[in-house]
Amino acid sequence: MTKKIDTALKDLTKALEKHAQIVGLKPVPRKKAGRAAAELRSAAAAYANIVEAKTGQTNPFIDFLDPATIDSLSKERELIVAHKAAEDDAQKKSEKKSDTVESKAADRE
Repeated sequence: MTKKIDTALKDLTKALEKHAQIVGLKPVPRKKAGRAAAELRSAAAAYANIVEAKTGQTNPFIDFLDPATIDSLSKERELIVAHKAAEDDAQKKSEKKSDTVESKAADRE
């Protein structure tokens, strides 16, 4: 195996073991389990991308999900990205507005 695949495999194995350890606790800590699941997904995606780039094979993990689930997850991801972008825009507008108020107050002094 190439070094990239070896490294990705080690990262995936570590992420899987960490996830299993955390979800095996009683009670399961939700935040830790969520972070471990995110790390596991990231490691699996990295591994799949490296294997696909090297061999041309499709993602080996995709068979676990039916097309409707994949479509649903894709739409959910798009909604999350759109929501985050809207929040960022609102925050920028709020910051711009507060900067304007502060500059007007400084001009008065």
